[in-house]
Formats: sequence, C-alpha cells, structure tokens
Amino acid sequence: MTQPSPKQLARSARRRIEHLRTHLAAFDYLCSGTLLERTKLCGKPNCCCAQDPAARHGPYYEWGHMKHGKLVHRQVSAAQAELLRQAIANYRAVQQLLREWEEQTEQLIDAEAPHPR
Repeated sequence: MTQPSPKQLARSARRRIEHLRTHLAAFDYLCSGTLLERTKLCGKPNCCCAQDPAARHGPYYEWGHMKHGKLVHRQVSAAQAELLRQAIANYRAVQQLLREWEEQTEQLIDAEAPHPR
C-alpha cells in the first residue's frame, strides 16, 4: 500500500478542519465549571427535614467556575441550571473539537513544511 503524498495529507487535514469549524459554529451556550444540586437542612428541630432526609429543602443549584483565576460559586435558579447544564456539556464538546483541530493542524504542518531528516 502506498503512502499518501504530503499534498493529499494536507488536503485531508484541511477537510477535517473545515468539518470541525462547521461543528463549532453550531454551539450557542458555553460555560466552564460544574453544577451542583443540593438539598439542605433548615436547622429547625420541629421541621420534617430534621427527621427525614428525603424531606430536605431544595433542590438548590450552585454553579462553580473559575473567574479571574479564582474559584467562584454562585446560586442559580432551576431554569438557569438547565441552561448551564447544556452550556457545560457544550463547553466540554468544544474542548474535544479543539483538541482534534490541534491534531489536524499538526498533521497539516508536517505535510506542508516537513522536518528535514
């Protein structure tokens, strides 16, 4: 089996990069971080949450992310939590696509400007 020529490798890498660009353009919401769903005890001894873990108050949602180099936590509503859940999944998918783009760029560089041996 013959090896593909550098031009063929470059063309193939460019096609894959264009495909990645198309996928990246489809994303709308992007957020890094994690989303926590919590229930809480109110501390009142006569409240049902003190006796039954299933009766705890909540759920309450907390979004943790890095901002200006510091970890920040923020309470969010249930509606915001749903959007954040999708935005965080999108962010992780975009990171994967960027890693693939980086791999294709390396192949493109090797094909267009091969290292002398």
